[in-house]
Amino acid sequence: MLHNRLLLSLLSVVLGLATSTALAALQIVPGGTWTASNGEHLNAHGAGVIQVNNTFYLIGEDKSQGSSFFAVNCYSSVDLVQWTHEGALLSRTSSSGDLGPNRIIERPKVIYNDLTKKYVMWMHVDSTNYGDAKVGVATSDTVCGKPYEYHGSFRPLGMESRDIGLFKDDDDDDGRAYLLTEDRKNGLRINLLTPDYLSISGTTSTHLFPTAIESPALLKLSSGRYFLFGSHLTGWSPNDNVYTTSTNLSGPWTDWKIFADKGSNTYASQTSFILHYGNGNVMYMGDRWHSSNLQSSSYIWLPLNISGTEVILKNRGSWVPNANSGLAWAESPAENSYEGEQGEYSGGAKEVSCSPCSKGKAAGYIGGTTTNGSVTISGVRSDSDNGGKGGGVTTIQIRYKNGDTNPRYASVRVNGGAPQKVAFEGTAGEVGVSSVVVRGGLRKGSGNTIVVSGWEGAGWGPDIDRVVVPVE
Repeated sequence: MLHNRLLLSLLSVVLGLATSTALAALQIVPGGTWTASNGEHLNAHGAGVIQVNNTFYLIGEDKSQGSSFFAVNCYSSVDLVQWTHEGALLSRTSSSGDLGPNRIIERPKVIYNDLTKKYVMWMHVDSTNYGDAKVGVATSDTVCGKPYEYHGSFRPLGMESRDIGLFKDDDDDDGRAYLLTEDRKNGLRINLLTPDYLSISGTTSTHLFPTAIESPALLKLSSGRYFLFGSHLTGWSPNDNVYTTSTNLSGPWTDWKIFADKGSNTYASQTSFILHYGNGNVMYMGDRWHSSNLQSSSYIWLPLNISGTEVILKNRGSWVPNANSGLAWAESPAENSYEGEQGEYSGGAKEVSCSPCSKGKAAGYIGGTTTNGSVTISGVRSDSDNGGKGGGVTTIQIRYKNGDTNPRYASVRVNGGAPQKVAFEGTAGEVGVSSVVVRGGLRKGSGNTIVVSGWEGAGWGPDIDRVVVPVE
């Protein structure tokens, strides 16, 4: 019996190490373009996350049509890196009304009501001049299985409301939940919801912050301490976001303080959500808005370090979230980069000038309806066997330039695997060069190849600056 217990214990350790090794290869790349399962850029801005069992659901704004409302999208993931497009939860209607043309729907957030067994979504509802300043409410029997039923809009307690957040106190036996609402005339308010989460309870706010703060997000730790995050009001431009903390939602709250490097403008992002997941991990989720091309806006997701009442956010090129692994988040392994213009060309692909690229050059003329240019990057080294029999995957970054405002598409194949449709968002204007993140299996050694080519007649692809892969 003791022998069997030792074997089981050893097997558990081995499996744990194998799992952690596989997960260590899956990285978040802040600011990079994420291609979801539908072959399109992850389109869930101003988003929130709700976790159901071991699955995370990301619910946010579809900005593919600019600032006007088009859809509220849902994506699912078990690792916070690979995202499956589940579909639209709300979509633009052809008729007038809150969900009609030329309307604003922003910052959708979803929580679950244990009493009614409904998923409840709150959102900012507005006109294009932001004069309506209302909240809207929708419900569904499933988190992302079907569209939500929209119930209408109103001004909470008769006051203006624009950027919103939503918070359910899971430690509260009564299941209390709260609306965080930005009212420019009066300040940021915390409002208790009714037991069904469909309206505001009472006639006064739980707390009023007279400071003008938007994009609010609230976190509660096991210590019982609350942390409220938000942004100053600077339009689409980023600023040094701030936080305050308290042991009671009614206050007193500490003075607002910045939590990222001073002057970094929160690494060119704005708070959207704060996610508490697994083994005490906390992740800051922010939007990096590209105001001249909102559909290409990206995400700044970074680990938050909280000690007592102090919060620190540091920028990273990439990091490992270790979701659902029982492990703490980790720094990314060492990386190697391979210049695109030094690859092997096929079809009409060739070297082109690229002033913002790492060496002023790139592999260009990828794709094309008649030439189907491609570049093959060989000799890619990995010290881990993520492409072996275990079927593991690793994160691969492709630095690129796309001088258009609309995305270009390309096929990416790793070691002869199935082609992946990848969306390379436009880098015109304020971006220059960007990163897109793909995943593939790398074998141990220097015999790996990555091929970027056109995607099924989609026209020209991007110019490839370089490919970055983890070594370990």
